Amino acid sequence: MEILWLLFAMLMIVFVLVPYVRRRGSIRQVAPGSPDAADPANYGFDRQEDLDIRIPGPDRDLMDALDHVRRTGQWQAASQLLAGTPKEGELRWQRVQALGGAAALELVQQPGAGAQWLKAWRLEAGKDAGGAQVHAELLVQQAWRHSGGVGADDHRIILEEAREACRKAALLSPGDPVPYITELAVARGLAYPEAEFDALWAQVIDRAPAHMGAHLAALHYWCEKWHGSREKADAFSHAAAARAPQGSLLAALPLFALYENLPDVVLVGSFYQGAAVTRAVEGALYAVHTARQDDPMLAHVRHLLLLFLVNMERWAEAMEQVRHVDGCVGALPWSASEDPAAQYAVYRALAVAGYEANGGSPATLPH
Repeated sequence: MEILWLLFAMLMIVFVLVPYVRRRGSIRQVAPGSPDAADPANYGFDRQEDLDIRIPGPDRDLMDALDHVRRTGQWQAASQLLAGTPKEGELRWQRVQALGGAAALELVQQPGAGAQWLKAWRLEAGKDAGGAQVHAELLVQQAWRHSGGVGADDHRIILEEAREACRKAALLSPGDPVPYITELAVARGLAYPEAEFDALWAQVIDRAPAHMGAHLAALHYWCEKWHGSREKADAFSHAAAARAPQGSLLAALPLFALYENLPDVVLVGSFYQGAAVTRAVEGALYAVHTARQDDPMLAHVRHLLLLFLVNMERWAEAMEQVRHVDGCVGALPWSASEDPAAQYAVYRALAVAGYEANGGSPATLPH
């Protein structure tokens, strides 16, 4: 009987705590008829089914190239897009990621038959640096897709192949940081020793010292290597933020480190109101306000800010992020979910509800 009473008491504790506990990546439920049921459509935001999960922000040229290669099976539009994208910027890395991701998704949907355009690209233009980079990115994404259920050996074999592809791609375009940035994901998966990782990181820094995407990839390595300990990842992110040039989004890197190390269970009242979260969010907001508004990485920072600002109940600032990013949701934290559009849509609804509960309306939201 004592055991039954103990179980009953534990169930009551869970019942009391559940409303105040939010798990990382979970979706909060919105009850119809409650303030949380405020309609985002009143603000002109996109319907959930129309949200684009492929990219973090608009890139019409990329979408046109993707649509063309899918429709025709011809790779030339993708090659021309990358050939016209500067090597040193963030945009080339994002476009390589998107093209590699599109090929990976096609292969999942049509095993053995998808991504024929990429196969043709590699066969017909083996010296094309863009095709080599997209192929390397495809292998990396395939490896991480396989990491969950195909077996450690398969995961490692694909990563070894990806490492070789990255190094071949680097030879085709010596000044381009993208192959080295792609290899950072390989370094994470294969658990490179620190000395080997440092040598790879030096290749990146020599070519693009303030590359935000590269720093995010390196941060994932440190978080993976030091799983369970935040010190190394925090040190890396804060050092990068401290030496960031004016207008760089690297000032937001500590927020990404914080996200990567979020505990599985977060007590909202204590964690999101804490000094560490406040400092990281303020740093990210500063980065957003001082960055070029056409910075390709700006949407990445705004998406992550939305998650934190909603949890901090800073509704007006959360709505500001929604206003800028709505329509494209291919970024953390939503991309970590099995249904990125649904995850984003719930946080957007919460931002709208909180905004309206505190006197906001479509008329008061800046355009």
